[in-house]
Amino acid sequence: MPRGMRIGESVFDIAYLVFDLVAAIIFFANANGRLVFVLYGWLTLCLGGGDAFHLIPRVQMHLFGVREDTQKKLGLGTAITSVTMTVFYVLLYFIWREIFPNIEVSPAIPTLIFITAAVRIVLCLFPQNDWFSGKENIRWSLYRNVPFAITGILVIVLFAISGNTGGYGLWRMCIAIALSFGFYLPVTFLAKRKPAVGALMLPKTVMYMWVIGMGLSLLNVL
Repeated sequence: MPRGMRIGESVFDIAYLVFDLVAAIIFFANANGRLVFVLYGWLTLCLGGGDAFHLIPRVQMHLFGVREDTQKKLGLGTAITSVTMTVFYVLLYFIWREIFPNIEVSPAIPTLIFITAAVRIVLCLFPQNDWFSGKENIRWSLYRNVPFAITGILVIVLFAISGNTGGYGLWRMCIAIALSFGFYLPVTFLAKRKPAVGALMLPKTVMYMWVIGMGLSLLNVL
């Protein structure tokens, strides 16, 4: 990767982590007892904190070169991020439930969200994922991402059901989540063989920032 692109990606990654930290502080500082924003604060910390384990080693690699422990740090970061991204969607479900308490949905939906999230986290713990090898295990990537995709689809369904209830515009969550998966899945399955595909992680990250931004826009509404 050209030096200019490495520097650009590093600046973006740092800005993203700072954005997450500042947003979390804003959520907690302005919650005033409102559970939805306490949840949003934890969601933001979970997202940024988990991503930091992966992004900080990438920034170090881009700016200072590869070191002996670089692959180990990147592997550990990817494993941690895989878990925190899953928790992110569970928290987003609780946020949806808090914002729309009067919308009735089949109890099968939250049940499946919890089950698929738990299955995904358990699968991420198996050594067969080869997190530290730097190699791609397509089979295990498929195993752990199928339940993850189901979790995401179910959350999309919930925000589709609530639509524009209350005039909050949270139907846009459907777009943000769908696009985040659209950018994420090709990276998961192709990035090791075609590194250029890894660039899709940037727009995926922007989608997560949009999810957080939608939460910030509710501070003076709810």
